[in-house]
Amino acid sequence: MAIVTLQPGKERPVTLRHPWVFSGAIARIQGNAPVRGEVVDVYAARGDWLARGCWSDESQIRIRLFTWNHNEPVDDALFRRRIERAVDGRRKLGMLTSDGACRLIYAESDGLPGLIVDYYAGFLVVQLLTQAMALRSAMIAHILAETLAPHGIYERSDADVRDKEGLPPASGVLWGEAPPRLLHVQLPGNIRHAVDLRAGQKTGAYLDQAFNRLRVAAHCAGAEILDCFCYTGGFTIAAARAGACRATAVDTSEAALNMLRDGLALNATTTPVETVAADVFQVLRRYRDEQRRFDVVVLDPPKFAHTHAHVERATRGYKDVNLLAMQVLRPGGILATFSCSGLVSSDLFQKVVFGAALDARRDVQIIERLTQSPDHPVLLTFPEGEYLKGLICRVW
Repeated sequence: MAIVTLQPGKERPVTLRHPWVFSGAIARIQGNAPVRGEVVDVYAARGDWLARGCWSDESQIRIRLFTWNHNEPVDDALFRRRIERAVDGRRKLGMLTSDGACRLIYAESDGLPGLIVDYYAGFLVVQLLTQAMALRSAMIAHILAETLAPHGIYERSDADVRDKEGLPPASGVLWGEAPPRLLHVQLPGNIRHAVDLRAGQKTGAYLDQAFNRLRVAAHCAGAEILDCFCYTGGFTIAAARAGACRATAVDTSEAALNMLRDGLALNATTTPVETVAADVFQVLRRYRDEQRRFDVVVLDPPKFAHTHAHVERATRGYKDVNLLAMQVLRPGGILATFSCSGLVSSDLFQKVVFGAALDARRDVQIIERLTQSPDHPVLLTFPEGEYLKGLICRVW
């Protein structure tokens, strides 16, 4: 096993049990140069053993740490313990039902950096996002199959982070059956959704918003709502079930809007829903100019900031879209606004919404703060795991 020694003064994040070691923190490597995904030991400059993790020869995150216990090897048994612990946690949340859907393993937050596993009504969708996880794909599939006995395990390793690991995209069946083209699942609030596990966004659905949709829907009875960046209509369907009088759902993807329509039918909703396949910014400007007004506006855009270099541009985008949303809200209306950009902090996001309120000349009250669903836990030593932030605001 290779020994990686850190630069003087670079051991503090490791001693605080943060699971990442960046390339710039490394002073030298003793022994044979580690190969992709290999287990390495990490030492402080003064010679103290610190932790054990897996090597990446491409990413700036050169080592993902798995254990701070010198006597704990990073082997199949560790993976089995961590997987079983994660599954038990979701089962205790009541989210692992036969027709349900939830995030089963959330990478670093579940002690398995680079591994995402989502559960959809008996099928598992896996993302292997690091060299270490790609190397161990067969072992991971075997443990998941033994632990959960799913219908099938499908790989969706098509996230951009694979590029930073020097890994090509990968997809296909790892074990068992291939999932059907569309699978029906039941989410919190007894809401039915159609999901596409092979080609849908992320692993098929945005599971992190499952409970937030119910919080927003609580403000939608008798309301006219505008759901922006709606994708397959999670917020629209929840609002319709809550008694919204009318809804308009906007997304650039006609395929996503077709799935929204399927979801409305699955839930037997009676709320009239207009679907608009167009750019949200253009639609909001048109509605503003037409003086069209809504009681509730939902903003759930895709990630605007993928790197630190994108943060400033992202904040301009968030400010612009929140300003436009405030301009189409009736006095006393509800703005539910979200950011899934992990590089945009909660504090910065609130400041951006504040700036939009000033420019809109509206009084805005925060009445609720939201984050990702509990199946996306945040490890205290890895605050980066908390990426989704939301505000439910009253706009006067």
